[in-house]
Amino acid sequence: MSAVSAATAAEHRPARGTVAGWILAFSGYDPADERRREALCTTGNGCFATRGAWAGSVAGDHHYPGTYLAGYYNRLPDTIAETRVENESLVNVPDWLPLTFAVGTGAWWTPDTTQIDEYELELDTRRGVVTRRFLLRDASGRQIRGVERRFASMADPHLAGQSLAVTAVNWSGRLRIGSAVHGAVTNSGVERYRKLAGHHLDELTPFVADGNLIVTATTSQSRHRIAVGSRTVAAHNGWTTRTDDTSAYGELTADVTAGEVVTVEKVAAIHGSRDDGISEPGLATQLALTNAPCFADLLEAHVLAWSQLWRRFAIDLEESYDGTLPAVRLNIFHLLQSISPHTADVDAGVPARGLHGEAYRGHVFWDELFVFPVLTFRMPDLARSLLLYRCRRLPAARLAARQLGLRGARFPWQSGSDGREESQRLHLNPLSGHWTEDGTDLQRHVGLAVAYTMWQYVETTGDTEFLSSHGAEVIVEVARFFAGLSEYDAGRDRYVIRGVVGPDEFHTAYPGRAQPGIDNNAYTNVMAAWLFDVAARALDRLPAWRRTELVDSLGLHQEELNHWDELTRRLYVPFHDGVISQFEGYEQLTELDWPRYRQQYGDIRRLDRILEAEGRDVTSYQVSKQADVLMLLYLLPLQDLHALMARLGYPLSAETVRRTVEYYLARTCHGSSLSAIVHAWGLATLDPDQALAFLEQALHSDAGDALRTGTTAEGIHLGAMAGSADLIQRCFTGLTTTNDVLRFGPHWPARLGRLQMVLRYRGHRMTAEISSTTVTVTVDPEPGSAVAVRCYGHTRQLEPGDSNTWTAPSFGHLRHQRPGASSCPVISG
Repeated sequence: MSAVSAATAAEHRPARGTVAGWILAFSGYDPADERRREALCTTGNGCFATRGAWAGSVAGDHHYPGTYLAGYYNRLPDTIAETRVENESLVNVPDWLPLTFAVGTGAWWTPDTTQIDEYELELDTRRGVVTRRFLLRDASGRQIRGVERRFASMADPHLAGQSLAVTAVNWSGRLRIGSAVHGAVTNSGVERYRKLAGHHLDELTPFVADGNLIVTATTSQSRHRIAVGSRTVAAHNGWTTRTDDTSAYGELTADVTAGEVVTVEKVAAIHGSRDDGISEPGLATQLALTNAPCFADLLEAHVLAWSQLWRRFAIDLEESYDGTLPAVRLNIFHLLQSISPHTADVDAGVPARGLHGEAYRGHVFWDELFVFPVLTFRMPDLARSLLLYRCRRLPAARLAARQLGLRGARFPWQSGSDGREESQRLHLNPLSGHWTEDGTDLQRHVGLAVAYTMWQYVETTGDTEFLSSHGAEVIVEVARFFAGLSEYDAGRDRYVIRGVVGPDEFHTAYPGRAQPGIDNNAYTNVMAAWLFDVAARALDRLPAWRRTELVDSLGLHQEELNHWDELTRRLYVPFHDGVISQFEGYEQLTELDWPRYRQQYGDIRRLDRILEAEGRDVTSYQVSKQADVLMLLYLLPLQDLHALMARLGYPLSAETVRRTVEYYLARTCHGSSLSAIVHAWGLATLDPDQALAFLEQALHSDAGDALRTGTTAEGIHLGAMAGSADLIQRCFTGLTTTNDVLRFGPHWPARLGRLQMVLRYRGHRMTAEISSTTVTVTVDPEPGSAVAVRCYGHTRQLEPGDSNTWTAPSFGHLRHQRPGASSCPVISG
C-alpha cells in the first residue's frame, strides 16, 4: 500500500460499522479491518456464498476473496512435527468477482494502489444486496467515481449478479474495464493454516463459450467437478477475451469524456457435480449463462425471494433500545445466507462459520444446537432436511462407536463430508508458535446435541413420520453409546462417565495425568440421563409395528431398556460448596489471578493460548472458555431440570441454581461466541439487567467492535448469530414445546419494547405478540386441528383463526378473545 493511500485510509478509518434499520454500513477504507468487513458483507443463498471482497482483489493481508459451495469438501495431507495429519476443508472455488477498471494502459485501480477520496460499503439485509461506493484518485490527479453492487440470487441457487458503474470525473481518455473468472485460488484465508496444504483444485480448464468466461476444476481428492462462469455485458462494444493456464479474462476498451458513465453488468453461474440433476457442471454453467435473465430481472426475482423469506422469519421489536432490532435482522440474514430453502436440496449440515470463510475448515459442530430453534419455528421442512444430514451419517457414527469397543453411535465433534471425525490432531497457538495436541474430539456430548435437536424438532412439529423413519433410531443409538460409556462405581453405588471433554474446551485432561479427558462432566452426565428417558419415550411414540421393526433390527432387549431407566436414577453428578461442579475435581484446580491477567493482557478470551505462551497449562486452573454447567439451563426448562435432578437424587433449590450461575460467571473468560448466549439464558430470571448485557454482547459478537481482534474475518459465528435471535424468540418469552403444549413463561424486559414474531407450530402459522404485561397468540385461519397454548398457568385450545390474550397476574385477570365464538375451553394444569 502506498504512503499516500495509507494516510488517506487512516483519515477514513471508522470507529466501527453501524447497523441501522436494515443496513450495515462502513464509512471509510480500513485495510486492517477489511477482511472482517468482507465476511460481514458476504452474499449467499444457502447453496453458495461469496465474501464481500473488492472485485478483483487477491488474497493477502488486506483482502480474501472466497466463494464456497455447501458440502464441497476436499482432503489434503500434511506433516507437522514429524506427524502425518489429514485435514478436510470446505473448498474455495474459482473467483467470479473480478470486475476492474483502469486508465489507458495503466494498472488496475484498487483502494490499495490509489488515493481514496471517498469510500463506503453497505449491506442491505432486506434485499440481500451489497453496495460499494468509492471515489479514487491516481498520482496524476485523475478521479474515478464508482458504484458496485452484487448479490447471490435467492431466487436461483446457481446464479449471482454484479454491476459496476464508473464515471470519469475530471478527465477524458481511454477507460479499460476488465472481467474475469480466476481459477488460481487456494484455501489460505486463515493465517494459522497457511503453512499447511491449501491447493484443492486440479484439472483447471479455462475457456470462452459464446463470449462467456468459464473455468472448470476438480477437487484433488474428493473428485467433485465444479464450474464457475460469467456473462458480462455493457452498452459499449469492443470486448476481447483470452485465457491462460488457470483463468478466463474479458476486457472492454472505451473512449470516455469527463462526466461520462460506463455501466457493466455481470451474471455468474456456479454448478457442481454434487448438485441434484447436474451430471456435467461445465455444460450446466454454459446453459445457465445462455438462458439467465438480465441483471435487473435477476435482481427483481432475488429481492422478491428475500421478501418472502423475511415474512417467515419476521421478528419485530417496537421501540426497542440500543439497535437491538437491526442487529437481530443482520444475524438472521447471515443465517439465511448459509442455510436457506435451497439448502434442503443439498446434503450438507450447519457449518459453524457459515459459508463466509475458512475458519474451522467449514466443519459442522454442535453449534447447530443454537441454530435449529430458529429454523424449526420458521421453516420446519428445512430443519428436517438438515437433520437428515446427521441421519445419513449414522453408519459412520456407529463405526466410530465400534472402534471404541462400544455399541450405538458416536457422532464426531467435527463433521464434514462423510461423518468421520474431522477434529484436528494438532493445534497451533499463534501466540507462542507451538503446536500442541488437540483433545477436543473427546467432546462426546455432540451426540447429545444431535439427539436433542431431533427430539425438539418432533416436539415442535409433531412430525411423527420423521421420528418413525429416522429420528428414533438415531436417538436410541446415541443412548446406547452413552449407556456404554457409563461405568458402575461401587464406592459411590452410582454410574460414572470418565475420559470425556465438556462444552468448556479448556479442560481436555487433568493436570499431571497422562490419559486425556476429565471425569463426570456435569453437563454430559445430566444430559445423558435426559437422553435415556427421551429414548424410551421416543420408542413409546412409535406405532407398534414400527417399534417392533426397530427393536428387532437393533437387537434391543428389555434388559437394555431397564438399564437406561436405572441410569436416569443412578448417574453421578458432582457438587462442591453448594454448586454443581463442572466436572469431578474442578474445585481442586488453582484459582486464576483474574485482575492481573485482565490488566496485563486486556483481551483474555483465549486464556488457553495466553497461559500456554507463558509455559503454563490452562487445565490447571478454574477457568472456563464458555458456559458448561450453565448449558443445562439453556437446554432444559427449569421445571424439567428440577424434575430430572430430583429423579437422579439431587434435588435442586433455587439457591443452588443461583450460586451455580454466579460461580461460573466469575470464572468464565467467554472465549467462545456461544458463551454470552448461554449466560444470558441463565441470568434471564436471576439478573435481567445482566442478561440484557449478555444479549447485547451476543447480538454484536461479529459486527461489533469487540471482535476486531477476533476471528470474524475468517468467517462469522453462525451459532452465536442464530442464538442471539433465539434469546429474543425463546429465552425472554419462556417459549417451550413439551407434552404437546406450546408454552410461554415470559420474563420480558420492558426495555425491549413489544415483540411481534411469526411462528410455525404443529402445522399452523401463528403470530405471537409479547410485552412485559401481556402475551397474545393468534392462529392463522387455515385447515387443521386445535393447538394447546399455555401461559401464566392457563391453557387454551386455539382453533385456526383464534386469538387469545393472557395478562400477567399482577396486572389483571386473564382476557380472551375468539373471533366468531363466545368462549374457549380452559384446560387446567
